[in-house]
Amino acid sequence: MARELRSRGLVYIDCPVTGLPEAAAAGKLTLLVGADAADLDKARPYLAPLCSAIRHFGAVGTGTVYKLINNLMGAVQIASLAEGIAIAERAGLDMKLVAEAMATGAVASPQVIRHSARMVARDFSGASFTAALRRKDAAYAVALAETLLPAVPVGRAALAVYDKATAHAPDDDEGKIIEIVSRPK
Repeated sequence: MARELRSRGLVYIDCPVTGLPEAAAAGKLTLLVGADAADLDKARPYLAPLCSAIRHFGAVGTGTVYKLINNLMGAVQIASLAEGIAIAERAGLDMKLVAEAMATGAVASPQVIRHSARMVARDFSGASFTAALRRKDAAYAVALAETLLPAVPVGRAALAVYDKATAHAPDDDEGKIIEIVSRPK
């Protein structure tokens, strides 16, 4: 696409984003850019109102590659969080303490922070991302990873969990994956 547009005298950059809807509304997204440096410089005045950070990964396409990596890691984190919470529940741990420890301890990532208390409480009101969308993102990321690595066992495992979640309730919040993971065998 970049070559075709350039042949027409136009500029193309790839620019996926990270951030929740609130960040988008506040102009605080993080932009993941793949572009010629000069093209990015021309685009900055148009991009700046959308974001708090612009991360330039290199040539056109590299922003999307990084976004896929980011998406896969998010899927893995959410799936492993659901499994950890299910284990904690079955072990009889204090779930309020588990949620607090996960959201503030060594495993705390934005995904864990956003989902741990919601999973423990089974409160999925205000959903921001569906299981089907997370599954789609993970599938694209695994497809890319398989072209670059000999094996992708962790990504494939997370994708399998999202396959189940999507088959069960594709439009439900991605955090409801806890209900799939915690089901009795």
